[in-house]
Amino acid sequence: MQSKSTGFIVKVGLLSAIALILMYLEFPIPFLFPSFLQMDFSDVPALVGGFALGPVAGVLIGLIKNLFHIMTKSDTAWVGPLANFITGIAFVVPASVIYRYMHTKKGALLGLLVGTVSMTVVMAFANYYIFLPLYETVLGYPMAAIVGMGTKVNPNITDLKTLIILGTAPFNFLKGTAVSVVTLALYKHISRLFKRI
Repeated sequence: MQSKSTGFIVKVGLLSAIALILMYLEFPIPFLFPSFLQMDFSDVPALVGGFALGPVAGVLIGLIKNLFHIMTKSDTAWVGPLANFITGIAFVVPASVIYRYMHTKKGALLGLLVGTVSMTVVMAFANYYIFLPLYETVLGYPMAAIVGMGTKVNPNITDLKTLIILGTAPFNFLKGTAVSVVTLALYKHISRLFKRI
């Protein structure tokens, strides 16, 4: 029992460290999305952990990477990491729960699809009602300036609602799809390594 607990802690710690490194390697997608939307693959380790060790592990990996990100790099105080954490939960939990009960390739694909849609929908509402308003009230970024960053890449973005519909929601769907593809490509190889730990 103790060796299982130790193995769980080691694997979560290792995946959290990889997730934190990947979080530093974020990059914009110019001409398509506003520059404040940064693509990264730090949810891949959380998904791998969720698939291999269960949903709790996926949540812990997301929590640890964001706590360390707040302490080491975040230029948005706690708002950006909190948004990233909620994004990860909305993605990783549905995907890993489905895979836990459908432990097949079809289950993995279904889980990743549901996770991507869940993340897109949850973050559309969270960005509209919570996170983008927090950028204005807590960090002092005027909403007009935030919307204006969207208008630069898409003239149809004229207010917060269109920023969500034409900016953040498509971005999150694209990010979920990209992270899903990478997770599918790597999971089997990493799960084999995990069996030796």
